[in-house]
Amino acid sequence: MDITGKKLFVKALREEGVDTLFAYPGGMITDVLDELYRLGDGIRLILPRHEQALAHEAEGYARETGKPGVCLVTSGPGATNTVTAITDAFYDSVPLVVFTGQVPLGLIGNDSFQEVDIVGMVRGVTKYAVTVRDRSKLGTIIKKAFQIATSGKPGPVLIDLPKNIQLENGPSDYSTEPLDIRGYKPNTNVHIGQLKRASRLLKVAARPIILAGGGVNLAGAGPALEAFSEKSHIPIVTTVMGKGAVRTEHPYYIGNGGMHGRYAANIAVHRADLILSIGCRFNDRITGDLNEFSPKSKIIHIDIDPASISRNVVVDVPIVGDAKMALEKLNEWAEEKDTTDWMKQIRKWDAEHPLTMSRNHGMTPQMIMEGINEVYKDAKTTYLTDVGQHQMYAAQYIDIDENKKFFTSGGLGTMGYGFPAAIGAKIADPDREVVCITGDGGFQMNM
Repeated sequence: MDITGKKLFVKALREEGVDTLFAYPGGMITDVLDELYRLGDGIRLILPRHEQALAHEAEGYARETGKPGVCLVTSGPGATNTVTAITDAFYDSVPLVVFTGQVPLGLIGNDSFQEVDIVGMVRGVTKYAVTVRDRSKLGTIIKKAFQIATSGKPGPVLIDLPKNIQLENGPSDYSTEPLDIRGYKPNTNVHIGQLKRASRLLKVAARPIILAGGGVNLAGAGPALEAFSEKSHIPIVTTVMGKGAVRTEHPYYIGNGGMHGRYAANIAVHRADLILSIGCRFNDRITGDLNEFSPKSKIIHIDIDPASISRNVVVDVPIVGDAKMALEKLNEWAEEKDTTDWMKQIRKWDAEHPLTMSRNHGMTPQMIMEGINEVYKDAKTTYLTDVGQHQMYAAQYIDIDENKKFFTSGGLGTMGYGFPAAIGAKIADPDREVVCITGDGGFQMNM
């Protein structure tokens, strides 16, 4: 039975389990929106007031649920307004599926009204971007997009939908079965031989440290990380994107490292003789001068993305695979280490250079964070920040336990991210407390 492209679009979204669509109407997507109105039962339509905020809301939804955030915008400025949020999602590994309207195929290349080569613009900041040029392939392209967005290292994808493709009739080529996509078969099964090498190094290290990045959160590996640390007595430092993977009160948690991290965390990484890095990309915010970064340590690097390993820091034991799987296997082999002297030294550094809070000069940002901790200490809470000084205060002072999450714009550092992302997180889980910590600059970018 033949169906139109717009009907196939709605059918595919429903089959992919989409329950929320972030959209902004425009001329090149009106037919799809009409079809959603007629056939889209079960798909909630969220209509923000700007496409960048729309895509940030989809980011917040995706990070809260672990499902792709799905966007629908019109051509031209509607499409280009999403580029910052798409780039933000790319750097922070957030699964987004962005559908953009486009002028009919016959008008592409004619400088038509609101025509823009959005695929060319985002190719470097998406996992997959394509203009649909053949109605008979629409269903397969949509299936492929969802699969790529969520496989391996998650990220954004973009499908450009010309107007005529939306209206053409044809058979449905959409299949609920997973596609065999060349080049998108991530290796999640960790190499046992490499893990054994890592385990041997961990057992003989005198000053080991775990450096946990955002990949730990993406893999849901926080509990496995805590269990491994408790069994092996190895201290943990997190990046800003790794915040939330470990409880603040965990006995071996030192704090955030990097440019705005705790002194003890940074000096521990610098003085370590072995770093076990998990889901960390070693960007400049965590390493500082690469030539001076932890000069006497050997490095084990676990990451789902092979391109991230040895990109910035040369490692001794590269391990490509799922962080949770790797940690669970390491925990099987782990032995209790005597890190008493090492932990005493780290705690001494922390006591000598603590995070300080003046109470003699009126209200301070640190006091506000302390108050937030007190108000929400017993609540299931998602904290989101914008970008700026408040972001660093939040990363340093906001407490995390098993009922807390912490989301921020880490890689791109996008001002204007926090408030719409918080809205998206609340839409995803209305019963959960959602707290947006923002500054005047970031907040006003959404006015």
